[in-house]
Amino acid sequence: MKGYLTFLWQCFRLSFKGDWKYHLWMFGLTAVALLGLNAYCRQFVHGLITTGMTDQVSWGLYIANFDYLVGNASAVVLLVIPVFLFKNHELDDLVILGQLLAVATVVMCLLFVVVDMGRPDRSLHLLFRFHFPVSMLTWDVVVLNGYLFLNVYVCGYLIHCAYQRKRPSKLFYVPFMFITVGWAISVHTVTAFLYSGLGGRPFWNSAVIAPRFLASAFASGPALIILTLQVIRWATPYPVTDAALHMLRRFVTIALGVNLFLFGSEVFTEFYTDSSHVAAAKYLYFGLHGRTALVPWIWTAIVLDCTAMVILLTPWARRLPALNLACVAMIIGIWIEKGMGAIVPGFVPSPLGEIVEYIPTLNETLVSLGIWAFGLLLYTIFVRVTIPVLQGELLAPQAELEGSAARWGSL
Repeated sequence: MKGYLTFLWQCFRLSFKGDWKYHLWMFGLTAVALLGLNAYCRQFVHGLITTGMTDQVSWGLYIANFDYLVGNASAVVLLVIPVFLFKNHELDDLVILGQLLAVATVVMCLLFVVVDMGRPDRSLHLLFRFHFPVSMLTWDVVVLNGYLFLNVYVCGYLIHCAYQRKRPSKLFYVPFMFITVGWAISVHTVTAFLYSGLGGRPFWNSAVIAPRFLASAFASGPALIILTLQVIRWATPYPVTDAALHMLRRFVTIALGVNLFLFGSEVFTEFYTDSSHVAAAKYLYFGLHGRTALVPWIWTAIVLDCTAMVILLTPWARRLPALNLACVAMIIGIWIEKGMGAIVPGFVPSPLGEIVEYIPTLNETLVSLGIWAFGLLLYTIFVRVTIPVLQGELLAPQAELEGSAARWGSL
């Protein structure tokens, strides 16, 4: 225990060390996070009236970000599968960096749920009425917190073993890696079931929502990892090979193609059948009774997704600038598609036929930006601490190493 506390103390001290670029980046993220905290304090005092949500549209920007980030968290499985199922050990250390990104992302997801609650101080009452396994919300609570625990445990164990220069025991992390693969898929599947299980919202009553959520997650998540790994390679001495980036590119290309196919299938079903439930889809794509707030959003997403697909299918994608452009287009497009394009139309029109449009307020936007900044702050600290450990620059004292080796050898 003393050695582990020493390890945590050294990590804490190391997180404050860096060059001027590191400190400028951390200062900027901290400032934005504090602005978001101030905006949330205003919301906590005055209530959800500070947001653009109404009785008719009760989910907005917060749940849109939650929906998108859940997918990015589960996409880390695409790093785990090549290493532990196909024995591609070139990605060994990248798995740790990917899982650390999953930890930061799940923390952001949980924060978006908290700020979406009108009275988070009463959240304890939810545990007293925890209708598991009947309620899908309770399933979401279980899978999110379980996924967070799995990633924290595996990363903590592997990094601490590297700190002690001790070979990790497969018994203590490999089984959890395989559990993580199934758990990651369940995280976004349960989120999709939250929507498709609501019978009073015809826009979400589709069996294709769960596979489409997974396909879009396996496109935008690795795209974000591709960009993140390049930033790590540029800002740190940690080696990230182009081969690893292009392996992720192949995953992204397949997943984006499947996502676009499912997207087209859903659009065909909505408009070709022309059923009485097509009103929400019409509102999203073309507007309804002169209300067109979401039309620019969804068509921007379609253009960006198709542009990314064209780039990925051409030889240009083998060049990193073109690949980065495709990744940025994909991230923005899928954020719109899975966020504003999937959440808000479920409420418009309302069951009573009302058309109440939703526009995020400045305060709501500041809270969201603050949570994103806090998540990036966490991940930056994780990377700042992890890379010196993996490269052997941050190690346990020699006496502790000898003691650990002796204890390990006696097991």
